[in-house]
Order: sequence, then C-alpha cells, then structure tokens
Amino acid sequence: MRSVIQRVSSASVTVDGECIASIGHGLLVLVAFTHTDQPADLDFSVRKIPNLRIFNDEAGVMNKSLVDVGGDLLLVSQFTLYAQCAKGNRPSYIESAPREVAEPLYEEMIVRLESTLGRLIQRGRFGADMKVALVNDGPVTILL
Repeated sequence: MRSVIQRVSSASVTVDGECIASIGHGLLVLVAFTHTDQPADLDFSVRKIPNLRIFNDEAGVMNKSLVDVGGDLLLVSQFTLYAQCAKGNRPSYIESAPREVAEPLYEEMIVRLESTLGRLIQRGRFGADMKVALVNDGPVTILL
C-alpha cells in the first residue's frame, strides 16, 4: 500500500461536474494498493495517518495531529501511485492491484479510519474519473 498525505486548507473531489466530497482544514490522502495487500496491511496506515504530528502548534512547530486539531479527512483512491516509469515514456500500472482486490481494501480503510476518528470522513468515488482540487497548506506532503 502507498499513501500520499497532504496537509490542506481545503480539498474537494468532483465527478461529472458534481462536487461529491469537500473538506476544510485537514488531510487529503491519496491511496493505492498492490496485489499482495491484505486487510491486515491497513493497520499501520489507519493508526499512523490520524496521528501524524504535521499540524502546527501555538509556537508554529509541527507538533499536532489531525486528531489534536479536529481536522477533516478526505480519502481518494489513486492506482497511479504504483506507476512504473523505468522503461519507455508510458507508465506501467502492472503493480497496481486489480479492482477486485483494491476496492474492498479501500472500503475497509474508510470504515477503519471512521472508527478510529469516531466520525465520518469524506471520500472519492472508487474507479471514477475524479477532479481533485486542493490547497496544500505549507506545503506539507508525506509519503507513507
């Protein structure tokens, strides 16, 4: 599993001209799965993402987590995180998990993050052509 975690002032997902998800201050998380990922592989990310201390405290030091600041979370599936670009100019996505593997993991990740945070999170639409807009705050971007 790969995740790109971005601290944002705002973020949204639009599908077919309709905004289906939006958040204010919080985290936009892009996530991808590979063939060998299992539900147990979600444990680390679900524990780590809400608790990463990447929000500023009163002194301007990144010392607070999403939980600490009560921020929003938007989770978006993005299989292209497993792109292989070593040969030629057209990326290969052979390492990305097929839909029948990735979608249940994505849905399970949503359930677990909501359980961890004790509230609903925003989400993209799996497999859709999404337009993702964000204002990266910092910028702060973490690869997990």
